[in-house]
Amino acid sequence: MEIKILEDKKNKLIFEMKGEDHTIANLLRKELWSDSHVKGAAYNIEHPLVGVPKFVLQTDGEDPRKVLKTATKRIQKQLAKTKDEIKAKVR
Repeated sequence: MEIKILEDKKNKLIFEMKGEDHTIANLLRKELWSDSHVKGAAYNIEHPLVGVPKFVLQTDGEDPRKVLKTATKRIQKQLAKTKDEIKAKVR
């Protein structure tokens, strides 16, 4: 995945996620909404076959890059936990 920053302001970050689709974009959107500093988190894919997710993240003044980084760390922990649970059940 390649992240391309299109706009970086005090409380707003617009970026593209090249090489991704709805799966990761929707997971990230949902996780961002669980953060109390997030005032808006949405993405759009202009074309379902060749489009690139374009995200808009707005915060209450908190650094949007920090909020994004924290959300991705929470996702990584959740995925690691899920992976461990699956391994324990499959054995």
